[in-house]
Amino acid sequence: MLHISTHGLFISSDFVIFKGMNLAPDKPAEFRIDVPLADFTTIHLGGAARYFVACQKIDEIISAISFYRTTGDPMVVLGGGSNVVFPDHGFNGLVLKVELKGVSFADDGDYMIVTAQAGESWDDLVKVCVNKCLAGIECLSGIPGTVGATPIQNVGAYGQEVKDTIASVKVIDRGTLDMTEFNSSDCRFGYRSSRFKREDKDRYLIVEVGYRLKKRGEPIVRYQELNDFLRKRENGAENTETKETNLKAIREAVLTLRKKKSMVIDPQDPNSRSVGSFFVNPVLGNSEFADFLLRVRSLSLDEPPTFSDGLGTKIPAGWLVENAGFHKGDRRGGVGISSGHALSLVNYSGTSEELLVLASEIEKSVLDKFGIKLKREAVIIE
Repeated sequence: MLHISTHGLFISSDFVIFKGMNLAPDKPAEFRIDVPLADFTTIHLGGAARYFVACQKIDEIISAISFYRTTGDPMVVLGGGSNVVFPDHGFNGLVLKVELKGVSFADDGDYMIVTAQAGESWDDLVKVCVNKCLAGIECLSGIPGTVGATPIQNVGAYGQEVKDTIASVKVIDRGTLDMTEFNSSDCRFGYRSSRFKREDKDRYLIVEVGYRLKKRGEPIVRYQELNDFLRKRENGAENTETKETNLKAIREAVLTLRKKKSMVIDPQDPNSRSVGSFFVNPVLGNSEFADFLLRVRSLSLDEPPTFSDGLGTKIPAGWLVENAGFHKGDRRGGVGISSGHALSLVNYSGTSEELLVLASEIEKSVLDKFGIKLKREAVIIE
């Protein structure tokens, strides 16, 4: 674990009080007041932030944290806004938007270390790496948001997770303002989780992530839906593609599948006004899975497809939602369930309150019918 002190970058005596806020004379970051948050989220919900600051440099982040924490008000860190729901009444604190930019490449034998700043677009990074024939994140194409969010919930899709390629995560401790670098094992990754989401939630602000990707790597397809799609498209034709083209083919296939489910942000697609998957696929232990199967059979339902996880059996949350009485395309006022994906709750013209009421209804129905408590993948700000 690398530890770098950043104390002394900003001296408290260099700040002055102006209209209730501490401001540095050189204005390292511009604070704005009463900024509508719906404009900064993919679901387009939420009232105004009392204070809002967009930081493009690490020094700006440190100065913003150092003087704002003296107020005692809450702070939320925002990246691409693709996994967050703000309340209708807004947020009575500071929203710090991370806009750090930059990508670098360093040779590491048969691998390449790709280091990206936290504010970089995740899908743009995937595209660049695929074009450079660097394997390991191609199945994560089309996922909205920024690089800095990927380690927090161990972003994954179509058989890949970022934990398998992350080499390092550089963070700022929001309490001490020290900068620390964690390696992959330090991050304590789990299924859609990490130390940054569990025991160290809100302690660290991620500023940089390093990925170790295989040069000219052979794509590995683990997910059945993706494999079936690729086989159907090839239609038995002899595969004469290079490895580079294969990586591109995987990316194109993933994007096509995600678009069919409205899981790629598209202003022309009202179903994409969401936070992606609202719930996490539950993982059941042996006894829990046995109880679940008994319930399924007692209801005369066909058993769902399941996936082996190192800790148990993974159940598709979408199957639970639909078999609990909710269906693709269902509407509840101004919100509803995407017509393309049962896990995607959509804002058509509604409110955060409506969305959360629908989510609670789904959770209660799944619990009552199957004895499974769904966990929310979306981050709900209160």
